[in-house]
Amino acid sequence: MRFREVIAPPVWLLAFIYFLFTSISISLWAAIGNNPALWSQIILTVALVFIAVRSRMIIEIDENVLRIDDAHIELKYLGDVTILDADEMRLVRGRDADPAAFLAIRFWSSRGVLVGIKDHRDPTPYWLISSKRGKELAAVLR
Repeated sequence: MRFREVIAPPVWLLAFIYFLFTSISISLWAAIGNNPALWSQIILTVALVFIAVRSRMIIEIDENVLRIDDAHIELKYLGDVTILDADEMRLVRGRDADPAAFLAIRFWSSRGVLVGIKDHRDPTPYWLISSKRGKELAAVLR
């Protein structure tokens, strides 16, 4: 394994979701009683754990392959690598986005890397990848 990064949801986001879930349980407690509120809180806590696990993104690079969750591409098909700061990333995610691009992004990660694709059979022009360690990722991909 040459590179591995896990982009997990930040604590503030999970806390916000948990507070929303808790407000549902409090509403149930006020309207129905203790048992339904307790069960709803347990179920919603399990749902929060599920959300936290499912919304993380794993970036891995081994000797020949770049993997991002279930997507993968051989390194020989990768072209130019551009490190993007927050402003550049915002533009590439929004106004300057190509609809055919592969997006491996998380809204809570403001920086990333744009990796060009040089396979003429692939209609995907580039992969846009959220990364907190963009310089390291770009160095490994180059």
